[in-house]
Amino acid sequence: MPSSEPARTAARRTPAPASSSDFRRALGKAHGAVPDPVPVFDDETPAVANLDPGLLGALRRAATEAAHDGVAILVNGGWRSPAYQEHLLHEAVSKYGSATEAARWVATPATSAHVSGDAVDVGPAAARAWLSAHGAGYGLCQIYRNEPWHYELRLEAVEGGCPPMYPDPTHDPRMRQTSARTGVPGTERPE
Repeated sequence: MPSSEPARTAARRTPAPASSSDFRRALGKAHGAVPDPVPVFDDETPAVANLDPGLLGALRRAATEAAHDGVAILVNGGWRSPAYQEHLLHEAVSKYGSATEAARWVATPATSAHVSGDAVDVGPAAARAWLSAHGAGYGLCQIYRNEPWHYELRLEAVEGGCPPMYPDPTHDPRMRQTSARTGVPGTERPE
């Protein structure tokens, strides 16, 4: 998709700010932030444009069908830069009081399906209900019971239905990378 390449390039070229407050100001759409929900057809927003093409195609097919039922599927979150994911993780640790508790809600940049473009957060509630009922037909599956907005592409779901949900990300084997330094699941970071 030609229009997504400038968004990817812009996010990769953005230098890391020197301080925490500078970092907060620098975060924005180029890093995958979605201040306001956007349509799944928005090719100008990196959070949408940088999604895996298979996931984006399935999401757009589902959104087209949902629109026939009077339901709009919007993107609240999608692709994220590693820097933005790291920022979200630090915020979650502050909010929940520990890395272990934060891991129930926010993955590390090394394990996040958002960083790889393989996950999308959708809304509003009507869209989530529609996807819960019809998403498997497009390969779109809710992965975590505690995150009804988080969907990933599971092509096998088209024929066999979505796999059972994990209670939260800490039960997902993809998040089981454990840091030798902290002993906390999902905290292994590339050197």
